[in-house]
Amino acid sequence: MAHAYTDKGLEMQEAVKSFMDDHIYPNEEEYNEQYEELVAAGQVHATPAIMEKLKAAARERGLWNLFIPHLDPQAPGTKLSNLDYSPISEELGKVSFSSEALNCAAPDTGNMEILNLYGSERVKQQYLAPLLEGEFRSTFSMTEPEVASSDASNIRLRIDKDGDEYVLNGRKWFSSNALRPECKVLIVMGKNDPDGPRHRQQSMIVVPRDAEGITVERDPLVFGYHHRGGHPELVYENVRVPEDHILGGEGEGFAISQARLGPGRIHHCMRSIGVAERALEYMCKRALERHTFGKSVAQQGLIQDWIAEARIEIDQAREYVLHVAHLMDTIGNKAAAQEISGIKVVVPNMALKIIDRAIQVHGAGGVTQFFPLAEMYAQMRTLRIADGPDEVHKMTIARRELRRHDPDFRMS
Repeated sequence: MAHAYTDKGLEMQEAVKSFMDDHIYPNEEEYNEQYEELVAAGQVHATPAIMEKLKAAARERGLWNLFIPHLDPQAPGTKLSNLDYSPISEELGKVSFSSEALNCAAPDTGNMEILNLYGSERVKQQYLAPLLEGEFRSTFSMTEPEVASSDASNIRLRIDKDGDEYVLNGRKWFSSNALRPECKVLIVMGKNDPDGPRHRQQSMIVVPRDAEGITVERDPLVFGYHHRGGHPELVYENVRVPEDHILGGEGEGFAISQARLGPGRIHHCMRSIGVAERALEYMCKRALERHTFGKSVAQQGLIQDWIAEARIEIDQAREYVLHVAHLMDTIGNKAAAQEISGIKVVVPNMALKIIDRAIQVHGAGGVTQFFPLAEMYAQMRTLRIADGPDEVHKMTIARRELRRHDPDFRMS
């Protein structure tokens, strides 16, 4: 492999696998039971108590903030390249709550990166430092219900300067995590200059979760599932924040969103490979346990074909993601934008296909809450929309390919 892991990366891979074996898998059932109890008590957005024990165990082993390659050297955590982090994120993807135990969960990962890169000193002290310590959680508030937010120029929420403050007015939804009691800060994308150049109209700003003027309206379910923290619709009505809460300066919102979404997309893809691996594991175990027409399901030729295809497709997708991680480390996120779009299309679709077949092998049980496959499917299907829908990524790739042959090619 042209791109090889560092010694530190290999060491951390083994450490994370050991942590999963020692702490995550043995406590998976207890975590789910605790969460079911919270849901029954009407606390859908609360965190099972066992999470604090898992976080303490991760910190004790030095497995904290592994995702950030370029933060302040004094910040807590081990810094790894995108390539070294890839197999770690894959392992964490196998159990939905494991990333949180290592302080590597979305949307906090992307939020911490941009707070570090673009935040004022006050913002770093008030919000970045506690996020790095795992003291609270955060939200990325970009998507809007009235417009197609995959085109950032459609964003309507207004960010207007008033003296030494900015005033926010507008509506967002899919502000994931915002209903968690631990959520203390929002990063909001809005428009401050509607008459400016198309990609200079937007700004990004940090907003305290308890700021006056923020109200919660609808909380959409995703394929009928409650997700901890929710994806609520938030209304911002004359919400005031200090001027030093703007990230990077006025007009930098679009560029910052691209800087944030590149790493976010590859993290999603890394975790999705872990989800596909877990689905394949469930498929194999179920096929070996069940019998139809006088032989095990695993002895059916069609099922063997599905299993073989799954192994091939997971390995292909993994190599693609590792290649892109290597590019991000060597030529940068912007130069690797086309390849990042490529994996964002390929990997969730690959995982969905494998989960779907695993559900089929499980029969009726596969669509119930007694196996994780249905919820895994819902999560992966959502990823075909989150951080840019497939169609937009394909359009981006097609444009770049066409411009190889005609540098002046434009859509209109």
